[in-house]
Amino acid sequence: MKTNQRKNTLMNRNSQLLLTAAACMGFTAAANAATVSLGTAINFAALGGSTITNTGPSVITGDVGLSPGTSITGFPPGSVEGTTHVANGVAGQAKTDAQAAFMDLSGRPVTQDLTGQELGGRTLTPGVYFFTSTAQLTGTLTLDGEGAADPLFIFQIGTALTTASNSSILGINGTTPCDVFFQVGSSATLGTDTSFSGTIIAFESITLDSRASVDGRILALNGAVTLDTNRIDASQGIPETTSGTLVMLGGLLSATRRRRRLNR
Repeated sequence: MKTNQRKNTLMNRNSQLLLTAAACMGFTAAANAATVSLGTAINFAALGGSTITNTGPSVITGDVGLSPGTSITGFPPGSVEGTTHVANGVAGQAKTDAQAAFMDLSGRPVTQDLTGQELGGRTLTPGVYFFTSTAQLTGTLTLDGEGAADPLFIFQIGTALTTASNSSILGINGTTPCDVFFQVGSSATLGTDTSFSGTIIAFESITLDSRASVDGRILALNGAVTLDTNRIDASQGIPETTSGTLVMLGGLLSATRRRRRLNR
């Protein structure tokens, strides 16, 4: 009985993850020109270049990867609901794909220059927002998708991204974590209790202070990923679909329905 209950719980959790991914992907068969492709890096909640270090009971939903570094520490007490890849071909390919996405993001035409301006307290619509050097988020940044089917928010940051304690990103009117990308020229630091939404690709390192959370993913191309009692959920940030994913989704849902009928 306990074994069956455990299997049902896992199947229900996987169904929820795939349904979330499918909703985020929009079930669009044709490629969207506005989409930022992450390639195989889409599977990773956290990806580092040199080290990944964790303190406390962090929970990561999605794969964890490191390349070319070999040191991942702090798991446990941290937990990974996914696969960990260390200095192998999978991690190396994810890094290559993340680098390609970084270059793609950096080359998008700018909608508005926000250099020297605070992100907190603003409501922004889909576009590409540029900072010559640093970007700071204090308070709440609201991203209004205006009801578009595929709103896209890109932040090109010349050097560092920093958030103050208790800062947050709020998506409204159709904006989801899969629509938001931060391309950071050096490093990113999310302050204590920050609630972040989107994908960060940093050229160097990414640090999450205590209890900061990310719906999306953190990809540090060359430096370290440093965690402290955090939550990272990559199932909330999948911007593209493949026929294979849809087939897997359909198969899983069918299997779940069959199991529920058998257990009645």
